[in-house]
Amino acid sequence: MANVLIVDDDAALREGLAETVADLGHAPRVAASGREALAALVGDNIDCVLLDLRMPGGMDGIEVLRRIREGNDAPPVIVLTAFATAENTIEAMRLGAFDHLTKPIGRLELDALLKRLPQRGIPLAADGPGENGTLIGSSEAMRRVQKAIGLAADRDATVLILGETGTGKETIARMIHESSPRSQQPFIPVNCANFTDSLLESQLFGHEKGAFTGADTRKEGVFELADGGTLFLDEIGEMPLKLQASLLRVLETGRFRRLGGKEEVRVDVRIISATHHDLLEDVKKRQFREDLYYRLSTVPVKAPALREVPEDIPHIAQDLVYRCCFSRGMQAWKLTKDQERTLRGYSWPGNVRELLNVIERAIVLGERDFSKLLNLDTERSPGRFGARRSFDPSDIRPLDQVEREYVLQVYEAAGRNKTRAAKLIGLSLNTLKKKLNEAAG
Repeated sequence: MANVLIVDDDAALREGLAETVADLGHAPRVAASGREALAALVGDNIDCVLLDLRMPGGMDGIEVLRRIREGNDAPPVIVLTAFATAENTIEAMRLGAFDHLTKPIGRLELDALLKRLPQRGIPLAADGPGENGTLIGSSEAMRRVQKAIGLAADRDATVLILGETGTGKETIARMIHESSPRSQQPFIPVNCANFTDSLLESQLFGHEKGAFTGADTRKEGVFELADGGTLFLDEIGEMPLKLQASLLRVLETGRFRRLGGKEEVRVDVRIISATHHDLLEDVKKRQFREDLYYRLSTVPVKAPALREVPEDIPHIAQDLVYRCCFSRGMQAWKLTKDQERTLRGYSWPGNVRELLNVIERAIVLGERDFSKLLNLDTERSPGRFGARRSFDPSDIRPLDQVEREYVLQVYEAAGRNKTRAAKLIGLSLNTLKKKLNEAAG
């Protein structure tokens, strides 16, 4: 049996929760404000606090949580709110909340939660559940990510973000950094798939003058540049085995040598890595070091695919509409119910990155019918959107011909602006130029 303190300014909710807690075999205590709650914690032996986030009287739930966590042997605190946002979820978990739940709370959910409360005096574990931005959405999967960010922020442990391409893994990494004590120090992202083996080694650790042909001066690597801050290693599964050994040594000792150097350099860097690979499968195939995998994945975070959170798609899309229109000095529009239904009905194999592509295409083309925009991608990919299209054998053409036509179509739609067209398609500028030359040739 646990002594449960229920803190809520709404008398009906407070008493309803107290009745449920009692029915579940626990002893409820009640408080109508933050000040009453803090007073109760001094006088009573409280095992758990159910704390409303929004309360009047100059002391909201976050401030009460902060004060509770400052005390010795603080009881676990479960924050409750009717209006969950990424910001208040992350802040609550960062301050040490045991969980963050949305109202109303069901009887079975509360029973399960109280059964998994930690014993008093045992600290909570740290391994709980593209551009700058935030995580939009209130689905259970997205809230797990938000909670993980809050739990990981103040703990300097390594974080491994797992997820398909385009799921916002860098955004998650940035949010962990920006919520952490290192937020005023550098955040440096490196995509391990963008470099050859030798260039990646130089990029990470730097080199001395004369280390190799063309090394005319000494260059600091990203480990030195990120000193005191956070280094984000994207596509860590692409890192060659030789460099994996070097990375493991830095993680274990905080020291490394520049290419061609003799002296060791010492750094204080937090490592957050990400991959779309199944790293455990790579470990079995001896393509990734097992010891490095466990060293990187102290706190694992799963970024959900967009198709796994269909209820969040309209909110994410609306946020992207506002961002894209604002960046162009344009008036944003509100998505209609038909547009929302269309977006929710698509499988989004490219995830948020593909959704951003479609939103930008809608703005560039002035087209608000998303089904037409999605058909640009799906005419030759039956079944990716809506019902499976009938197949006409006479429509078969070589894939390179279809690709050339598509590249030229987007290039024209982007006003023949190569940079914009490359971004819309998701290609590097050099690759787009090569494809345009091939199409013209």
